[in-house]
Amino acid sequence: MNSTKVYTTDQVAEILQLSSNTVYDLIKRGEILAKKIGSVYRIPANSISFALTGLDYDLYLAEKEDKKNIAMIEDALSEARTQI
Repeated sequence: MNSTKVYTTDQVAEILQLSSNTVYDLIKRGEILAKKIGSVYRIPANSISFALTGLDYDLYLAEKEDKKNIAMIEDALSEARTQI
């Protein structure tokens, strides 16, 4: 079994010197990756460092942008295939 250190939202709030509500907001916005197990979240240690660098949120925004462009890309592919 791979042992990855995980934290509760309260522990993350203490580490980052934020309120628990702010940690929940960061999870909701995708700035902190967390796994909901039952009714509680567990946050991997590497997600905390990503929150400080903004990497997770950047990937979240890029994914949202990609999803907006999927229809346009599929249309362009269909058009290209019909011209072959």
